[in-house]
Amino acid sequence: MSFEAEVISWLPQLRRYARALTGDRAWADDLVQDTAERALARWSAFRPNSNLRAWLLTILRHLYIDQLRGRREIAVDDESAPWRNLEAPHGEVDGLVLRDLQRALYCLPVEQREVLLLVCVEELSYQEASKALGVPIGTVMSRLSRAREHMRVLMTEGPLEGGAVGLARKVPPLKVVRNP
Repeated sequence: MSFEAEVISWLPQLRRYARALTGDRAWADDLVQDTAERALARWSAFRPNSNLRAWLLTILRHLYIDQLRGRREIAVDDESAPWRNLEAPHGEVDGLVLRDLQRALYCLPVEQREVLLLVCVEELSYQEASKALGVPIGTVMSRLSRAREHMRVLMTEGPLEGGAVGLARKVPPLKVVRNP
């Protein structure tokens, strides 16, 4: 199989990852196209016996980060976020669960979302995710653990006002004490 054919065979997985990162179909398609163009233009940089999928996901992530910097955005967290306007399929409970899952995913910090998507959705090993993200394997494991815990909290308790997650929900209100 030629290099071009192998790159083309990974396009659906790249698109899935890009859609999960961006939450926007058009932006995801542009990211995948840019990734394929860059990979094909720099095919000589690919090491023949390494993981092509991990290499492509790394390129896609770097392009995504560059575009975020260009837009001066850190994460999607405003009221106009694309996932806030999605409608669940009528009459389908599974659609509602998927919508809630998607909303919870976009409440995660970008670093945790990336690791969760690479390891749990794209099924990269910790080592492959470590290389794709350019962080130590321990950092991947730590971010993944925090992401899973945040997702568990978000899916069972829902997000708090202001986007806070976790322990903030359990803090009792302060008692007002007046001097006599």
